[in-house]
Amino acid sequence: MRASEISYPTPFFHGTKAELRPGDLIVAGRPSNYGKRNPASWVYMAAALDAAIWGAELAVGEGPGRIYLVEPTGPIEDDPNLTDKKFPGNPTRSYRSASRCGWWRRSRDGRGTRPNGCRRCVPPWNG
Repeated sequence: MRASEISYPTPFFHGTKAELRPGDLIVAGRPSNYGKRNPASWVYMAAALDAAIWGAELAVGEGPGRIYLVEPTGPIEDDPNLTDKKFPGNPTRSYRSASRCGWWRRSRDGRGTRPNGCRRCVPPWNG
């Protein structure tokens, strides 16, 4: 199956502080939104809007967090940084792809998460 024939049953969101322009693509190899800003090997996205908002709030950079509705152009997989290490079962509905993502809508709402909004992205702590 060619990447252009892949269809996903849910929308995906990408949280960042970068201001994208029409025609821009989100691609691997650019500086990461987090930490030391090393080149990212993956494009990250979430099917849960709150997880994307969380990502936008945690992203480094100036300006407000922005949420983009994105469309992967190739296969996606669970984000193992979250699903294997921190939150087994992928409750954040976080994914990654080595393929580029096009975007087609930016949120007009600059608000962050509601109080305790991120807590809904993760399971309750045990103990």
